[in-house]
Amino acid sequence: MRLAKLTEDTMTSEQRALSERIAGRRGGTRGPFLVWLRSPGLCDRVEALGAYVRFETGLPLKYRELGLILAARHWDAQYSWNAHAAKTIEAGIPADAVDAIRQGRVPDFEDEDDAVFYRFCVELLRDHFVSDETFRIALDRFGEEWLVDTIGVLGNSSMLAMCLNAFSVDLPEGVDPPFADLSR
Repeated sequence: MRLAKLTEDTMTSEQRALSERIAGRRGGTRGPFLVWLRSPGLCDRVEALGAYVRFETGLPLKYRELGLILAARHWDAQYSWNAHAAKTIEAGIPADAVDAIRQGRVPDFEDEDDAVFYRFCVELLRDHFVSDETFRIALDRFGEEWLVDTIGVLGNSSMLAMCLNAFSVDLPEGVDPPFADLSR
């Protein structure tokens, strides 16, 4: 990582309190939180948004995880991909679809809802817009709240990816980068 490691001795009381809260909810303070703690106000708000889109939204877990890895792959965020690819499969997205996404290929979903969700997310990430047809189909299938929460997942995951990439947050020791085509 491009920043010095935070320690108990170098953290302010506000940073320590945030770190303890994050660790209590997420099992540890790692990855992007090691960067965000440098700005406690931002860290507090980012953690709250992240907690909502990861744990509290009504969006099914498999779509929260799929949205996260789609943003991770879009931004080539190796850390995020590593942390969530297996969770995406465990949540119900087929392993071959996850591997196709990793390789930059379009997955062949058997479940039409999965295909619609994927198309909605990819159009927004890639094209910065969603076609009228895709929007109409997604709205009919998922409803307004799910689509708004999907944007929250993609936005939060994109911010996460930019943080990880800009500050070169390291993959856990012994983990190979998931995108062989990247030389970082």
